[in-house]
Amino acid sequence: MTYNSVLDNVQTYEAGKPIELVVREYGVDPKKIIKLASNENPYGVAPEVVDILQRKACNAYVYPDDSMYELKDSLAKKFQVDSSNVVIGAGSDQVIEFCVHAKCNTNSKVLMAKTTFAMYEIYAKQTGATILKTPSDEHNLDEFREIYKSQGADIIFLCLPNNPLGECLDANEVYKFLDEVDPNTLVVLDGAYQEYAKYKDGKKEIIPSDVIAKYPNTIYLGTFSKAYALGGMRVGYGIANEDIIQTLHKLRPPFNITTLSLAAGIEALKHEDFVSKCIEKNFEQMSSYEAYAKKKGFRYIPSYTNFITIYLDGYSSKQIAQKLLQRGVIVRDMTGYGFNAIRITIGTNDQNEKVFEHLDIVLDESKK
Repeated sequence: MTYNSVLDNVQTYEAGKPIELVVREYGVDPKKIIKLASNENPYGVAPEVVDILQRKACNAYVYPDDSMYELKDSLAKKFQVDSSNVVIGAGSDQVIEFCVHAKCNTNSKVLMAKTTFAMYEIYAKQTGATILKTPSDEHNLDEFREIYKSQGADIIFLCLPNNPLGECLDANEVYKFLDEVDPNTLVVLDGAYQEYAKYKDGKKEIIPSDVIAKYPNTIYLGTFSKAYALGGMRVGYGIANEDIIQTLHKLRPPFNITTLSLAAGIEALKHEDFVSKCIEKNFEQMSSYEAYAKKKGFRYIPSYTNFITIYLDGYSSKQIAQKLLQRGVIVRDMTGYGFNAIRITIGTNDQNEKVFEHLDIVLDESKK
């Protein structure tokens, strides 16, 4: 059977390994598995979110409100925009897909950092678009400018903070760059980890209402999968001017998030204090990883997210990640990105202490 030829160069996205796989392949007690590969919030959701899910479960046979009015209205109030400026996706990656299909075809160009969220490239390649990448792994706006001025682009992706590395541009740098972009180029500001970045450093905060007021060719993306701990619910959103939002709705399938997902997102927004405490704990615990890396003589990327990327100089990150996996510790090997490093989600204090114990053992076993 033949397929669309543009798929020949599309790689399958590799998600973090699930707990069930580790149980099946290595026989590890599921209660002892520590999953720190997918940047989930280890503290879970506010108790009230669990309650609403339990109450709504009996209505699972009913389609959700496809207008998603209450969720969009809550987001609009949070970000001081109109509900007509909001589109909901099954995770913010679905909104990324909408954006790409709204702008791209085989004659299009899509610009991004060399190392960034893989779905930008995957969705763009599905349309046959040409991928343009900066020479540097981390976001370097001078490089973005140079490529954009010489080659142009239909879409520019800025990941703020950047996944999978963790660095983040200052907001004023981003705004200066937006001043130079042609109005017909769509700029996607991916704020999946913005809650963490702005907590750590206010200079990193992107304010959606300001952005869409001044730059009508931009869309801000957010998600409930990270700080709000609803990764299993798959709820994301985009905030942009009405012209962009109306166009994206042409691509949105009906009932694209579930009844339970909708209820969970609405309730989660009522408990910002709970989310703030989770973020505070995240950075308290991140300091222990920074201290561990320094003690071992490992370099790391200062992170504005809920994960940290640590270079394993003198070791094989692929081997270390595999040995950790066999011991029930799931982290992300960065070999596929061209780094001899591992990316670790910041867990709870108990989880992190156990990670350090297992790391000490496998590093000692793997000395060259």
